[in-house]
Amino acid sequence: MNPVVGLDVAKGESQVQAFLDQSKPYGKSFSMKHIKKELDHFLEFLKEIEEVTGQMPMVILESTGHYHSPVIQYLEEQGIPYI
Repeated sequence: MNPVVGLDVAKGESQVQAFLDQSKPYGKSFSMKHIKKELDHFLEFLKEIEEVTGQMPMVILESTGHYHSPVIQYLEEQGIPYI
């Protein structure tokens, strides 16, 4: 399996969708605000995927002005791989 989590980054929040493998969505997409409480919840979601697949998913996001900055900072602090 090659789990990935895609983020559609916007001002103040991101839309999240996980895939366990090509064309295999994991759960429903959800919205996440760029605040610590919701980023912590996002981290728990990533760990849940890691438990299911045996590997931490790669987070894929777009560079959208400065809107992605809090997400990138959080991912780097947690050691989460991203593109």
